[in-house]
Amino acid sequence: MPRTTFTAEEIAYLDSQPLARIATADRNAAPRVVPTGFSYNAETGTIDCGGYNLAGTRRYRDVQGNPQVAIVIDDLASTNPWRPRSVTVRGTATLHDASDASGHNGPAWRGAWMRITPTSISSMGIGDAPNSD
Repeated sequence: MPRTTFTAEEIAYLDSQPLARIATADRNAAPRVVPTGFSYNAETGTIDCGGYNLAGTRRYRDVQGNPQVAIVIDDLASTNPWRPRSVTVRGTATLHDASDASGHNGPAWRGAWMRITPTSISSMGIGDAPNSD
């Protein structure tokens, strides 16, 4: 059974990172990957993504037609030795507007935003989290 909650180590890592890559697919299953800002929502155990004019983006339209997404938060802890770290979340995205952005501040949350509810979480190089990928 896939893991759907984050470990304490993963949460600390998510809180330390400013950027992720989100993968969406349109109604015809054509994939797209783009960088995005995000935040871990401790209240809901979700990943929330905002951004400038999100409602005008292709990823927003993709989620309207196909809410299944994946998001990867990653970096290199070291290049010598090579030590990549990542958290990969597959899940269902729901779209929200600024009136529902309680707990979020700043320009990225003044318009549309999305919430990703995990259906599968895996990580690499983060504490002792089991890697299910």
